[in-house]
Amino acid sequence: MSYQSEAVLEQNLLKLLSRNGYELVNINSEEDLKNNFRKQISKFNEDKLKGKPLTDKEFQIIMNRIEGKGVFESAKILRDKLEIERENGERLFLTIMDTQKWCKNLFQVTNQVTVRGKYENRYDVTILINGLPLVQIELKRRGLDMKEAFNQICRYKVQSYTGLFRYIQIFVVSNGVDTKYFANSDGNLNYKYTFFWTDKENNRITNLKDFSTTFLEKCHISKMIARYMVLKETEKQLLVLRPYQVYAVEEIVKRALETNNNGYIWHTTGSGKTLTSFKASQILSNEESIDKVFFLVDRQDLDHQTEKEFNDFQPGSVDRTDSTENLVKQIKDIMNPIIVTTIQKMSNAIKNPKYKDIMEPYRNKKVIFIIDECHRSQFGKMHTAIKEHFQNSQYFGFTGTPRLPENKSEDDRTTADLFDKCLHYYLIKDAIHDGNVLGFSVTYVNTLGAKLDEIAAEKVQAINTEEVWQAEERIDLVTRHIIQYHDQRSRSKGYNAIFATDSVESLVKYYDKFKELDHDFKIASIFSYEENPDLSEGKVHGRDSLERMINDYNEMFNTNFSTDNYDGYRADVDKKVREAKIDILLVVNMFLTGFDSKKLNTLYVDKNLKYHNLLQAYSRTNRLDSDKKPYGNIVCFRNLKEATDEALRTFSKTDDIDSVLAKSFDEYLALFKEQVNALLSIAPTPESIDSMESEEKQKEFVVVFRDLTKILIRMENFNEFEFTEEKIGMDIQDYQDYRSKYLLIKENHDKNKIEKVSILDDIDFALEIMHRDKINVDYIMNLIREIDLENEEKRKEDINYIIKELDRADSIELRNKVELIKEFLDKVVPKLDSEDSIDNAFTEFEIERKERVINDFAVKNRLPEEQVEGLIQEYEFSGIIDKEEISDTLTEAKYSFLENVEKTQELEIFIREVAEEYK
Repeated sequence: MSYQSEAVLEQNLLKLLSRNGYELVNINSEEDLKNNFRKQISKFNEDKLKGKPLTDKEFQIIMNRIEGKGVFESAKILRDKLEIERENGERLFLTIMDTQKWCKNLFQVTNQVTVRGKYENRYDVTILINGLPLVQIELKRRGLDMKEAFNQICRYKVQSYTGLFRYIQIFVVSNGVDTKYFANSDGNLNYKYTFFWTDKENNRITNLKDFSTTFLEKCHISKMIARYMVLKETEKQLLVLRPYQVYAVEEIVKRALETNNNGYIWHTTGSGKTLTSFKASQILSNEESIDKVFFLVDRQDLDHQTEKEFNDFQPGSVDRTDSTENLVKQIKDIMNPIIVTTIQKMSNAIKNPKYKDIMEPYRNKKVIFIIDECHRSQFGKMHTAIKEHFQNSQYFGFTGTPRLPENKSEDDRTTADLFDKCLHYYLIKDAIHDGNVLGFSVTYVNTLGAKLDEIAAEKVQAINTEEVWQAEERIDLVTRHIIQYHDQRSRSKGYNAIFATDSVESLVKYYDKFKELDHDFKIASIFSYEENPDLSEGKVHGRDSLERMINDYNEMFNTNFSTDNYDGYRADVDKKVREAKIDILLVVNMFLTGFDSKKLNTLYVDKNLKYHNLLQAYSRTNRLDSDKKPYGNIVCFRNLKEATDEALRTFSKTDDIDSVLAKSFDEYLALFKEQVNALLSIAPTPESIDSMESEEKQKEFVVVFRDLTKILIRMENFNEFEFTEEKIGMDIQDYQDYRSKYLLIKENHDKNKIEKVSILDDIDFALEIMHRDKINVDYIMNLIREIDLENEEKRKEDINYIIKELDRADSIELRNKVELIKEFLDKVVPKLDSEDSIDNAFTEFEIERKERVINDFAVKNRLPEEQVEGLIQEYEFSGIIDKEEISDTLTEAKYSFLENVEKTQELEIFIREVAEEYK
């Protein structure tokens, strides 16, 4: 069977786009591109030019204004008016792209544009809008991995995407059969953020022909750029919406502008509802017919994470204070179209007579309310008062777990009763299929004896609660089970867990049992308590119990909290769970909804859960991190199987729940043994790998051992796992020996790369799953991001903690960066304030320090700085040290032959060291 070549694929695409209304133009060089841009921008603005073409001087002014910028700054220029002064003194405002009437833009397509940067590159297919290259398409022949096209784009970014190519907004990669799109960026591109396009029902459109007639249709691609991209100001980053986000926003906007009806969006937890709701709010706030857009959240959800996400999209949009006064000031400000606030503050603003003069005019104005987590009963209770005041209002809710007929609220209502129609859905099965969230591995642990354990937990509840669930023997059994297996489940504390209990009384018993038993886990707790509980029969007030636990917390983390500053304690617990400084957090209800953390991978459950409460709680564990986190671990100490299956069926709208649940241990074991057999057929012993001379054989070994390790990671989370040959078909020593050979192949490949194609070049070695250490670069960078810049004492404490973690690191990659990170902590962090972005500050420091190191080396060795930098850039991208260019550089610097040999070795070492330290 012959594969369709890239050239044929490219020509077919050009023909298709041309038939669909694109003007096919011949552009061979950057000079051609500029000349074409001059014609197109003049044509698009001919009414403003009034028949007077742009002079050479005027066009040069335009080029000076728009060239030489980064991707983010170019994206801002693209969406703005361009002001110039004509030679006759007339002021002119040119439109670069019409972001409102996107179909009126001018569309062209070209191919094989040749650009000379560090190297000469030719780009496959380029879509031009008003003469600017806004969409770049890279193709690979059928049968090849799309990631090759992605890697090619990454190379072009380093080598030649300059000038007007900085205006690229969207990249597309395809091998004809599969096609994905993703946003451009100033920083490194990440393959995890490449997306398939779909139809409204979430069915993928992968074939290049179908993708071209839908996604690349002229009006649609223009609309994606104009309307469905977000400029994330805080991180200077471009984002493009996923398809389900686009469809949800479109449905909301259509319903708001064409009807007075409400609606809700059912998008599963972890699918990016904040970005979707922000984009809907932003579009609606720009409509003349709409006076205000309010984004309402429950007070308990307006945490640091929510605040950060919204302020990333619209700086200063969130007011975290409890002051209703501030909210009313925002409402009064006509220049403030989007307001993010809590349901509680909005309710107060309506009720308080002193705000009547400001609130009354909005009684009949067109107001949109977007409600986060609209399945909550809290909104239902306040809905009547808000609706009575804002009589010309519309409500759009977002939820990952709507109230359906099966799980109605306490007042017997569904989400549809409050919000009318479901406008779009994206279910948990869809998100898992797309790789946006993880599935679940659910383990049921027998804690009641064989007979009782067969009964569903809800029915066991009818038996005396305290006698069954809170029995001392059972509390001891569950706690010992957690202690025995938690290190395994958390991957040696690289991840952490929440333990959900059924009551404060149970939580206290578990907490005390953890204190009694021997372990090295950091246990913390948080819960809400009644002000006036029943204290008969010697019961202890919940506040007193929590105060005791907070005292333990203060001692463990050198803090100074109490129940008097409960909000501060909650915020600190939130932060330390995200940083995996707390190993296990004991809760009753808190943190089981709305809390997202990549480092949380396990939920222990000793309470009855069903429907939305069950799926919300489980979903705390399924945020993406690395391949070391293949799924969320759920450990149930009650028989919740029936409730779990029912919840997954309900919220996946399917009877096939296997797409949501991980395989069993026995299924993974069978797969692992298959991989062991495959490995032994290729390399009977670790030593046999040394005699593998051909790259083909090395590649076979790398792929099989990599895939074997991925299955191993999934098995390691199960109680049944034992790393012995009797249990799994391989013992730990053999595995480590094979692993050493695997890493050696990678190391030799990197060292010995020369300018020829190697079949190992495109292999994903998945090094992150080969390293078993917790303290790695990602872990340290997450700690740095969480440094408290508001409290001086906390800042010092955070810095000291990071330095201690750095000193005990054994990750080679991290050891290379230790001095860099310590210098940043010592010289830069103390000068930052709460308004600064730590990520931006670190990037700037890293760039500045790298430039200084390169300059010092170049000056010391009498070498041109730009040539040293070019050699490093080439190695960073390709792993190749260009020995010929090194020799030429040293010869030009007047080094003798013997000096040349010595300096070559010195320069090679320097290139590797700099690349490793700053990668």
